Amino acid sequence: MTEAVNWRLDGGELSGGPRTGVLHTPHGDVPTPAFVPVGTRGTVKTLGAEDLESLGTDIVLANTYHLMLRPGEGVVAELGELHGFMSWNRPILTDSGGFQVFSLEPEVSEEGVRFRSTYDGSTVSLTPEGAVEIQETLGSDIAMMLDVLVGLPATRDVVEDAMYRTLRWGKRALAAQRRSDRALFGIVQGGTDLELRHLSATETAALGFGGFGIGGLAVGEPAVERNAAIEVTVAALPPSAPRYVMGLGDTEGLLDAIARGCDMFDCVIPTRLARHGKALHPDGDISIKRNEFRSTTDSIDPQCACVTCSRYSRGYIRHLFNTGEFLGPRLLTLHNLRYTLDLVAGARNAITTGRFDEYRSRVLARRSKTPD
Repeated sequence: MTEAVNWRLDGGELSGGPRTGVLHTPHGDVPTPAFVPVGTRGTVKTLGAEDLESLGTDIVLANTYHLMLRPGEGVVAELGELHGFMSWNRPILTDSGGFQVFSLEPEVSEEGVRFRSTYDGSTVSLTPEGAVEIQETLGSDIAMMLDVLVGLPATRDVVEDAMYRTLRWGKRALAAQRRSDRALFGIVQGGTDLELRHLSATETAALGFGGFGIGGLAVGEPAVERNAAIEVTVAALPPSAPRYVMGLGDTEGLLDAIARGCDMFDCVIPTRLARHGKALHPDGDISIKRNEFRSTTDSIDPQCACVTCSRYSRGYIRHLFNTGEFLGPRLLTLHNLRYTLDLVAGARNAITTGRFDEYRSRVLARRSKTPD
């Protein structure tokens, strides 16, 4: 099936090393490596579309599980699909809802999953075909297949069973695809078992998806095991398609994955930390609630160009958190997303100039410092 979404190499290496590219979609181009802010219910918490635009966000993620339940994919379609619903005219990626579903300990069968809604307790079923149909109704530029997640650590038998079922569901998802103007990505599973990862990547690649998610990582496993799993996966995926590490968003993890040839990432870390009063910083993250910042007039990071750092002091932001004002999480969300987007943009520029290793070393050296 011909898709209106495609990716092309722009610089760097096709496989085995950092690379840049451009993801073309019906709603605009996304330079890669790219970080995808998470807008679970059709919004990045505390921010509007105009905020995301001002930050230079190229693409956002919305969650199928939540939107199929509230307000329902049909309502979203009536309101102009996700782009009209969110007043967001740039690309949108939707996950299948699999992560949320499996956190609810669903009944899993070959047919699909059954679980109870977190909203009203009703029983809901989701199949590989249904996940594709819902996402096509939502109108996202990129949809993800429904996969079988396994929490780590897990026995090899459990990981292997989930991996093979994911492969079977991938075939069904592709057969259910109807929209040629949108892309469907497959998902590689296999935990941290390198043999299973290689097998999953090889078999998933053979199915012919438009791009590939690397799932089941960034769930608490050691970085060395995650990196080894990514390396094995990348080596078995077609170099001409985008590689998307799902759920990865910390500074060290992003740079590790970019170094290994990965192109896309999403994570709640920047926004979730912001809501808990933690600011991302080049010299190490800052808990803004600490008493030492009570009378501090410095911004979070004088080198940051976000509106938070351009206008507000650490002392003021601490006050907002300590008094429960909603502006506090909003200001830190703006800053943390700008930090993350700038980090990945810096990696893109460094790859283009052949200085990624130098860039990465410099960033990590600064992160080892203690912030003011």
